[in-house]
Amino acid sequence: MPYKTIITTDALAAHLSDRHFVLVDCRFKLDDVGWGEQQWRVGHIPGAVYAHLDRDLSGPKTGTNGRHPLPDPDVFARTLGRFGIGDHQVVAYDQDTGMFASRLWWLLRWMGHDAVAVLDGGFARWVEEGRVVSESDSSRPAAEFHGSARSDMTVTADTVATVSARSDWRVLDARAPERYRGEVEPMDLVAGHIPGAASYFFQRNLNDRGGFRTPEDLRERLRAVTGDVSPDHIVSYCGSGVQASHNLLALEHAGIQGAKLYPGSWSEWVSDPSRPVATGSEKPDA
Repeated sequence: MPYKTIITTDALAAHLSDRHFVLVDCRFKLDDVGWGEQQWRVGHIPGAVYAHLDRDLSGPKTGTNGRHPLPDPDVFARTLGRFGIGDHQVVAYDQDTGMFASRLWWLLRWMGHDAVAVLDGGFARWVEEGRVVSESDSSRPAAEFHGSARSDMTVTADTVATVSARSDWRVLDARAPERYRGEVEPMDLVAGHIPGAASYFFQRNLNDRGGFRTPEDLRERLRAVTGDVSPDHIVSYCGSGVQASHNLLALEHAGIQGAKLYPGSWSEWVSDPSRPVATGSEKPDA
């Protein structure tokens, strides 16, 4: 049975020599874009290849399509093949929370590859438990990736503008509450949130140890914000489509399947000054 949401360190350790598993190191810092790759060279989980958020997991920026646009599907398929991903179980990890790993998790599912999971606790948990770390080059033989983008997994800014105020839809903002309220904005030129959106900070998905909460706990927390809205009427966004993927992973892990991503997110939304902006606690962070 493939792993499709979360995988534990124990489970990964048991499959570490399994060539059907492809490990991808997604460590990254938004304020130091070379840090993750440098850390991968210092040490990584044996066999892991490195995926760079800007170079491998995003497409070209135009100034109006957000800070981390989706990659072109054909280009991304070639990237996945270069990583050695064909008909494989993929495990993505980052430094700790899974925020960057969840981006790869979502992208693979978007491309039709569901056998992908995020390592619970990331590299920090792996090291904390004293597990083996490698410094060697982990390149794998190239594979042929077959897949195509699922158009029903994303929504556009125009769709968000239409549905955000409707009671049968719920738009979730994954950013920190103070960014949602418009009190601070470290990344984009305009502070605030999409009118009608509800605040659900992605770190609410994690327990005190920095791992994912149980599916039952996540379901209760998420449903407190989404209510009885149909899963395919839930839209997740953040600053640029990265943190939003964490909420989509949490929804899937909770059994709430079918939510959508607004890829351009806030950085795309505010690139058009005609789009409305809200501030304050329009909808509570549950």
